[in-house]
Amino acid sequence: MASTSLSSVLFLLLATYAAGASAAIFTVKNNCSYTVWPAAIPVGGGTQLDPGQAWTVEVPAGTTGRFWGRTNCSFSGGSGHCDTGDCAGALNCTVSGQPATTLAEFSIGGGAGTRDFYDMSVIDGYNLPMAFSCSTGVGLVCTSPTCPTACLFVNDDCRTHACSSNSNYQVTFCP
Repeated sequence: MASTSLSSVLFLLLATYAAGASAAIFTVKNNCSYTVWPAAIPVGGGTQLDPGQAWTVEVPAGTTGRFWGRTNCSFSGGSGHCDTGDCAGALNCTVSGQPATTLAEFSIGGGAGTRDFYDMSVIDGYNLPMAFSCSTGVGLVCTSPTCPTACLFVNDDCRTHACSSNSNYQVTFCP
């Protein structure tokens, strides 16, 4: 009987933690008149988005990473080259893109009561107009290298925003 009670308590604790630490859904949309190859690390990798297409990526709680767009890419069998944002010639990125890249950066909370944090950055340069928002926070739009809503230099924390954990995100190229 004690073993059953202990198992029940452990199950409830695990279920409570899992409920508070759910994944965020990122929807990446290409509103540009040309093809963009969005990339994401540490989850997502990369893909090709023709004009009007969208890509959905599930990001686990406790993940910190970034999305960016690559332009003028040519791939064959998963390897190739992009004029901007290239990540070691891979379609599915495992390293950050080569500057200059407009970045959507995030840190997804790890459990109940925690918050998510997000920002846009042009610290390493600008290559594409982008909008980035979470479902419970401020929408950020960057359409030039001097973007007023993006981090412009290292430690520019004043442009980091918070939103509720369990939020979903939208990244849009050419908003």
